[in-house]
Amino acid sequence: MPMLDVPHATTAEGGETNFDLRKEAEAAGITDTLQQLEQELVGLRPVKNRVRQIASLLLIERIRQRAGLASAPPTLHMSFTGNPGTGKTTVALRMAKILHGLGFVRRGQVISVTRDDLVGQYIGHTAPKTKEILKKAMGGVLFIDEAYYLHRPDNERDYGQEAIEILLQVMENQREDLVVILAGYGERMTSFFASNPGFRSRIAHHVEFPDYAEAELLVIAELMLKERGYRFSATAREAFERYIALRRTQPFFSNARSIRNAVDRMRLRQADRLVCDLDRVLDISDLETIDPVDVLASRVFSGGADVRSAKP
Repeated sequence: MPMLDVPHATTAEGGETNFDLRKEAEAAGITDTLQQLEQELVGLRPVKNRVRQIASLLLIERIRQRAGLASAPPTLHMSFTGNPGTGKTTVALRMAKILHGLGFVRRGQVISVTRDDLVGQYIGHTAPKTKEILKKAMGGVLFIDEAYYLHRPDNERDYGQEAIEILLQVMENQREDLVVILAGYGERMTSFFASNPGFRSRIAHHVEFPDYAEAELLVIAELMLKERGYRFSATAREAFERYIALRRTQPFFSNARSIRNAVDRMRLRQADRLVCDLDRVLDISDLETIDPVDVLASRVFSGGADVRSAKP
């Protein structure tokens, strides 16, 4: 990392002595990135606070180096735990931007992978696959989703352990040129770390992503509709509040991801409803309004989960 080439010192002698924090944060892109995160994600206050804390730590670390104060390369590997659709990938992208802006990674890229990208299906296949991914990610952030699938202790012929060993080696020996973020369900990640203590010892920041509240999911739906040029009628909004309450109790619910799928299906139903009457003359209100029938046609209201394409 370029900024880590600064010689370490025990005093500020010879270094800069005054730092305008606002200008430093703006120059590194932290201010804009945090604002962008605030706009992109509804709720998630604990996550946003943690990201701000990490950004603050890294900003101060950079300033300390320039001041000539004692400094050590921070450990930056992270764990994001939470249910699907809670914004883990989005936060990883913003974190990469912060790391790049402060000079802790050479590139602001995020390479997102799963087990299938790292683990081979026969002897001699895993090492080259894993090393190729690491080569692509070097200088940036490697985001491993559902990381617990790397470890399958019940399968004697599984090659995931080989990928794990390579990852651990790189996370330790090249931690100044690669940040690894492991992501997945909370309970499964806890079991994964228990079975692979090498990972836990290399993770500096554990960030928990809570599920969205019902009111937050409604706001997310309205924002998604607005982005697509739609809006709820008053009665459709009430119907969708009922939809959320029911959908959260049914299988394969995945927070904002399920809401996005529901929005797409409401648009399909609205279009089908409008086109059914070809003699009708449509106005702007017709085209942009989601009516109650577009919501209530969901199988969720008949006791079945409307989960097409929603399974995590």
